[in-house]
Amino acid sequence: MLKIYDTMSRDLREFIPIEEGKVRMYVCGPTVYNYIHVGNARSTVAFDTIRRYFEYRGYEVAYISNFTDVDDKIINRAKEEGITPQEVADKYIAAFREDVTALGVKPATRHPRVVEFMDDIIRFVADLIEKGYAYESQGDVYFRVEKSHNYAKLANKTLEDLELGASGRTDEETARKENPVDFALWKAAKPGEISWDSPWGPGRPGWHIECSVMSTGILGDTIDIHGGGADLEFPHHTNEIAQSEAKTGKTFANYWMHNGFVNIDNVKMSKSLGNFITVHDALKTIDGQVLRFFFATQHYRKPINFTEKAVRDAETNLKYLKNTYEQPFTGEVDPADLQGFVDKFIVAMDEDINAANGITVVFELAKWINSGHYNQDVKDALTKMLEVFGVVFVEEVLDADIEALIAERQEARAKKDFARADAIRDELAAQGIKLLDTKEGVRWTRD
Repeated sequence: MLKIYDTMSRDLREFIPIEEGKVRMYVCGPTVYNYIHVGNARSTVAFDTIRRYFEYRGYEVAYISNFTDVDDKIINRAKEEGITPQEVADKYIAAFREDVTALGVKPATRHPRVVEFMDDIIRFVADLIEKGYAYESQGDVYFRVEKSHNYAKLANKTLEDLELGASGRTDEETARKENPVDFALWKAAKPGEISWDSPWGPGRPGWHIECSVMSTGILGDTIDIHGGGADLEFPHHTNEIAQSEAKTGKTFANYWMHNGFVNIDNVKMSKSLGNFITVHDALKTIDGQVLRFFFATQHYRKPINFTEKAVRDAETNLKYLKNTYEQPFTGEVDPADLQGFVDKFIVAMDEDINAANGITVVFELAKWINSGHYNQDVKDALTKMLEVFGVVFVEEVLDADIEALIAERQEARAKKDFARADAIRDELAAQGIKLLDTKEGVRWTRD
């Protein structure tokens, strides 16, 4: 039985999809004003792994992950770089695609952009005004939080606590609101800003409304899973729930999943501390598949400590699995033994997609393989498990010269010319080829 930790209920719940055999899943994507950092990458890889496991279990997954391409940060970056906001968004969307491709992330079923949904956003806001959940104030439109049922339950907060915390605000925007905790659905345009015409004057959408419109517009009023980083529980996901359910009168998402943070050498990552690492920079020194393996093999809800040692350990472990995968077959295997590993893997992963426990089973399988149990069925099972973690090995084909040297060494050993055999072994080792003499024959690995 596949169970998911639901942030809303704070409990493990059996996963029951809206439609049998299918999963509707929306994951908040990046605001495209810069290269993604390792925290963004952790979230992207975590939910890609979750998606892959659902597919491993036979589900058809509609996986939607947006690009926020209308935002204050994009406007500010456009001014800094002397280009248009659209050009900024295009530039960093392309960079995002390049980075996550290096991390082995599958393209989403669809990557919607805010600019594609502007008319839908305006209609959504107008509907909320008509229903009495929103109001216009000096060209801005705000959501009436006090009308929302169980507001901020997702983040384990109460409206009373939030109102108490906001009671001392005296800024201009607060003065335009009926209640300091009301949030913006539409923002009136400032001079020189990108804007769209609306019934309330030129402006642009607030951040929260964008995801509600894209999710409901593509996947329907109620989806199976909504995901994102733990930092999005409040206010972003909280406000998505409030506005979406106010408009539709239906539950917005049946399950809420949130991934943990990334620390750098046990310290929270931040620009002010100078430990801010972009994936663009990390990939200059770390192989993309190694970085992927590091992120994908840890439980998505737990914090990750990004250290050089941890990444190097991931590299070593990945190399071990690659060498295991590429070894020659060793004969017949008892199908019942193999099925035991497959069943154990499913049990581990069915418990809230526990990748840490799942990869432990993969290493147990690898140990069994290396003790002389390997055929095509085993290789197929190993391949499918590894694909859940985004690991795909491309088998190397040794060039003719190296194959000839291995054959020559075998011939030298048969003739008891061990000096020549050892010389060939050393020559191959210098090229990164390590030979292993087994009772089934010679095997090789690449260091």
